Amino acid sequence: MFKPLSVFIGLRYTRARRRERFISFMSLSSMIGLMLGVAVLITVLSVMNGFDRELKQRILGMVPQATLTATEPMQNWQQLIALAEKTPGVAAAAPMSQVQGMLTANGQVNGAMITGIDPALEKKVSILPQFMVEGTMDSLRDGEFGIVLGRQLASSLGVQVGDPVTLVLPEATLSAAGVIPRFKRFTVTGIFKVGAEVDGLLAYVHYADAGRMLRIGNKVQGVRLKVDDLFQARAVNERLLSRLPPFFYASDWTQTQGNLFNAIKMEKAMMSLLLLLIVAVAAFNIVSSLVMVVNDKKSDIAILRTLGATPGMIQRVFLVQGTAVGFGGTIAGVALGVLLSLTVSDLASFYERLSGVHLFDAYFVNYLPSHLDWGDVLWVSLTAFGLSFLATIYPARQAGRIQPAEALRYE
Repeated sequence: MFKPLSVFIGLRYTRARRRERFISFMSLSSMIGLMLGVAVLITVLSVMNGFDRELKQRILGMVPQATLTATEPMQNWQQLIALAEKTPGVAAAAPMSQVQGMLTANGQVNGAMITGIDPALEKKVSILPQFMVEGTMDSLRDGEFGIVLGRQLASSLGVQVGDPVTLVLPEATLSAAGVIPRFKRFTVTGIFKVGAEVDGLLAYVHYADAGRMLRIGNKVQGVRLKVDDLFQARAVNERLLSRLPPFFYASDWTQTQGNLFNAIKMEKAMMSLLLLLIVAVAAFNIVSSLVMVVNDKKSDIAILRTLGATPGMIQRVFLVQGTAVGFGGTIAGVALGVLLSLTVSDLASFYERLSGVHLFDAYFVNYLPSHLDWGDVLWVSLTAFGLSFLATIYPARQAGRIQPAEALRYE
């Protein structure tokens, strides 16, 4: 026997004997419920963190984080880039022009946002070069009318590198045959795959070619900025606008993607609250199991009291037992949750291949992302353990109040 005695007896009560198996089953059920609650909470938080990371790294790595635009196309955009790059909070800047149109090839038609870029400067503000699967960004040259497509867009059009695609602009042109839309043939020079919805929406051309389509020559519509801190994009824009003429205006990612970011943030908070309630229910199941143990052990408590055990010692016996159940469930839940968080992306991909069902086509990423945050693991484990400890207090106090004479009256 080791000391303190309350720890020895409390741990001994966690082991089942033949006539106490139902009570031990209740304790095991409480431990399993706590384990599952903790594991699910950690896994769901990791998935929500994964979506948040994908939004920041992939989506906001492709779409402009902040833009400066004038009421008229800009000729001397290099001066604006030089000014922007000297501004605190701006990591890099690049020119851009955008036009919405339809791409057609092989009898297929898809809408797309065509962005005119400078390939050399685009590398500083976009993650696009890192996700090129065919061709390179440098294949976009002035006057050659090359175009880089997303993998999903290229697949829907049935084109590969070297194939022609036709851009149809919504602007109509008068001719002898009547009003007809404007057409321009481009050659596919590269394909990128980010693994998000932008693969089916975006296409890139040289900014000079975009200027010809927009009939603005070598001018650009605006300048795209990459900022050091995403959450300071609006402040950076305001800082720049204060140094520019009044015909400039700015926008940032919070206006284009902010609703999606806020939705993920709110969903993470709500899911955390709901799953934490499940953890709380599982933790407070310990109350019922400990109450049954206390009722079953009344005679043992009475004997210990007659041998000199104090009410505080009796309370500590059952605090140790309940804490052991809570600690075991929490540790097992953390281990299972970490394992699921690290493998849930692969498990979801395996299920998709096995069932042939694409679960995430409707989302802004086409796979299930997961990012394990050890800070989340810490607060979940501490919260679960704290709730399980609180659940042991009432039964332990009731055990300490048992009077030996009352407990042994009918023995």
